[in-house]
Amino acid sequence: MIALATGASAPSDELQRDADALHALGVPGVQARLVTGAGPDRVVTSGVADLRTGRPVPPDGRFRIASTGKAFTAVVVLQLAGEGRLGLGDPVERWLPGVVRGNGNDGRRITVRQLLQHTSGIQDDIPDQTTAAGFELHRYDVWTPRQLVARAMAHPPVAGWHYANTGYLLLDLIVERVTGRAWYDEVERRIVRPLGLTATSWSGYSPALPEPHARAYQPFEGGAPVDVTEQVVADTGSAIVSTTRDVTTFFRALFGGRLLRPAQLAEMTRTVPVAPELDALLPGARYGLGIFQRPLPCGGMYYSHPGGWGGYLTDNGVTADGRRGVVVSASGVAGDDPLRQQRAADALVEGALCGAVTGRAGSGR
Repeated sequence: MIALATGASAPSDELQRDADALHALGVPGVQARLVTGAGPDRVVTSGVADLRTGRPVPPDGRFRIASTGKAFTAVVVLQLAGEGRLGLGDPVERWLPGVVRGNGNDGRRITVRQLLQHTSGIQDDIPDQTTAAGFELHRYDVWTPRQLVARAMAHPPVAGWHYANTGYLLLDLIVERVTGRAWYDEVERRIVRPLGLTATSWSGYSPALPEPHARAYQPFEGGAPVDVTEQVVADTGSAIVSTTRDVTTFFRALFGGRLLRPAQLAEMTRTVPVAPELDALLPGARYGLGIFQRPLPCGGMYYSHPGGWGGYLTDNGVTADGRRGVVVSASGVAGDDPLRQQRAADALVEGALCGAVTGRAGSGR
C-alpha cells in the first residue's frame, strides 16, 4: 500500500520538499520512499525521467544501486562467518592464493575483516570515463574482477582507512571460492529470494536496465547532461539493480535481525573512523563492515550506505532497530559539485528519519 505524491505539494510535506530541493540543484529526476512501519509507504517523485520526452519519474523505477551493494556483499560474508565457513581474521591469501601481490600489497597480511572495513590499504584502479568522448568510446568495455584486481596491484598500499571498491571485488571472489557459486547467486539465494526482493537483479555485463526506470544523465567537462543509461558498469560488484521499495526492505530486514545472527550484526556495526576526506563529504560518519554509521541531527544515529555509478546516485538510511527506513535515488549528477548533491540527499534522508521520530514527515494525505 503506497501513499504517492508527485510534483508540488503542501509546505508541510517535507519529503516532497527535500526531493524538490535535490531536483532544483540540477538532478533530472528524483524518487524517494519513506517506510515507518506504521501506515503506508510514503513515496514522492520530482523532475522527469527523460529529458527528451518529459515523461514523469516512475515511483517504482529501477536504478543501479552501486556501492549500496557493498552491504549485500557484507551480509553474505558475515553469514558465511556465522556458519563457520570462513573467518573474519582469515588472510586473503588463504582463499585467493597469489592474487594480492606486488608493490607492497600482500594477501598474507590482509584479512577478510580489513577488506570489509576498508583498512586493507589496497588502492583502486577501476576505469571511469571522465569525458564525453571517453564515455562513448568505452561505455561497452568489459572488465573482469580479476583484471581490475590486477590493475590495483600496480599501486602501492596506503596507510589507514581508505575506501576501496577493489576490496569488495576481492570479497566477491572469496564468496565464490568458499561456496563454489557465483557471488550474486549467493546474494540471490541468501537475501533476494528470502526477502521477496522481486525487482532486484544483477545486470552483470549487460548495458541495459529493466523497465521501468528513469534515464540517467552525466554532465561531462561542465557541458550539458549526457544520457549514460546504457553502459557496462566496469565494477561488476556495483551492477546490482533495485528499487527504493526493495532497498528499504533489505535495510529494515538487516537491522530488524532477519539476515544476521546477533554476533555477526554486532561485528557489522563495530565501527572505525573514516578518512578525513570522506568525513568532509559524510560528516560524522564511521564505518563498520559494509555499512556507515552516521549521526542524526535530531539525536541518535542511523546506518546507511550511499552509492553512485552509471549515472545514478542513491542515499539511504535506517534506524538502528530497523523500523524506519528511507531511500532516495537521483537519476543524474548535478553539475560538478558532488558535495552539494550529497548534502541535499543527506537532508532528505535525515529529515525523513527525524520526521518519523518527531511526527514531522508527510502524512501521505
